[in-house]
Amino acid sequence: MQTLVWQNLTAVARRTALARPASGDAKQVRAAAQTIIDDVQRDGEPALLSLTARFDRALLTSLLVTDQEICAARAVLPASATAAIERAIGNVMRFHAATASAPIALEVEPGVHCERVLRPLQSVGLYVPAGSAPLPSSAIMLAVPATLAGCPQRIVCTPARADGTADPAVLVAASLAGATAIFKLGGVQAIAAMAYGIGPVPKVVKVFGPGNAWVTAAKQIVAADPAGAAIDMPAGPSEVLIIADETARADWVAADLLAQAEHDPLSQAVLLTDSAPLIDATRAALLTQVRSLSRQNVLRESVAAMRLILVPDLDTALRICEDYAPEHLIIETREPRRWLASITTAGSVFLGHHTPESIGDYCSGTNHVLPTYGYARAYSGLGLPDFQRRMTVQELTPAGLQSLGPIAVTLAHLEGLDAHARAVTIRADNDQRGTS
Repeated sequence: MQTLVWQNLTAVARRTALARPASGDAKQVRAAAQTIIDDVQRDGEPALLSLTARFDRALLTSLLVTDQEICAARAVLPASATAAIERAIGNVMRFHAATASAPIALEVEPGVHCERVLRPLQSVGLYVPAGSAPLPSSAIMLAVPATLAGCPQRIVCTPARADGTADPAVLVAASLAGATAIFKLGGVQAIAAMAYGIGPVPKVVKVFGPGNAWVTAAKQIVAADPAGAAIDMPAGPSEVLIIADETARADWVAADLLAQAEHDPLSQAVLLTDSAPLIDATRAALLTQVRSLSRQNVLRESVAAMRLILVPDLDTALRICEDYAPEHLIIETREPRRWLASITTAGSVFLGHHTPESIGDYCSGTNHVLPTYGYARAYSGLGLPDFQRRMTVQELTPAGLQSLGPIAVTLAHLEGLDAHARAVTIRADNDQRGTS
């Protein structure tokens, strides 16, 4: 890991210190993803089964998860695990339900009535990874808002294990959170199947969910195809930025950094602090804690890329954070809430010493599907509105058209669009003749 003093860095060195890790084989990954998508479109369900055998080493005759398989998953899952899933679902449901938008209807001027109505997306695809680790939490974060939004078709795809089953925790979480169908299908082929409607997998209008570089490439490909499907947001490796002062506990800070670092070798974890002793203590705590963690092959690379940065003051830390736009921002300072009003570009914020990012990942109620790679400058975390369309409606009375019509006619002539103007005048003239 690197320890840096912000004031000693040149402008170039500062940009380098905060640069996101780049995948050197991005072009090759995209090309390979395109090949798989082409194979799936050409060969259909046989390609899905063949690719599942190739990548997941699972020999399947059917991709659909049956009710019997879901019952079996519930039977093998400990009661404590099911209870934890149910409690997490309850919190996510309560928070997301509170964010629901209301329809709008108003008379903007006499005789001119405007509305905004909400309509659920009719079919959504929810991708739940299970490559290096199964993610039942992602099933919760995706299926709960889709269910609350009223999407009639909520399709979950998650990779099969070598024995031909899906992870029991993922199946239980997905079924309890409202999935209408679950398929044992992962990777690029899952994204293609949902985007185009391949074999038993229905076509969806939008694909949601995290994934590795292959899944990300597949989502970008299908989103660029008019015959494909929309996607939730751009994504990259997971990341956390921590702003801390001398009141922070070094072992807690180290644990927060490692919690993100264990996701992926390209995960980025950054500490900004005005306390040199905290940097020294955090470094020591990292070296101690990392030895006891299980994902050594991932942590070996991600910990090496960690950055512990000494800043002159917390105002500087905030400016760096605003420019960096982290996926997760943890503020472990004496008065964490005082900084909240100044934060505009984080995916999700965790305030105070007793708010680990892991709580947001699993069960606080907020959504853990968040913009990474700096996309938090323009994108928000996943929420209920992402599963809905907002549709506007307008209705005019004859009097409303007579009053407002001339405005539309004037603007149409300014743009040289006389057919637009005629669509107004032909009605207004008719109404005037009828009145006279």
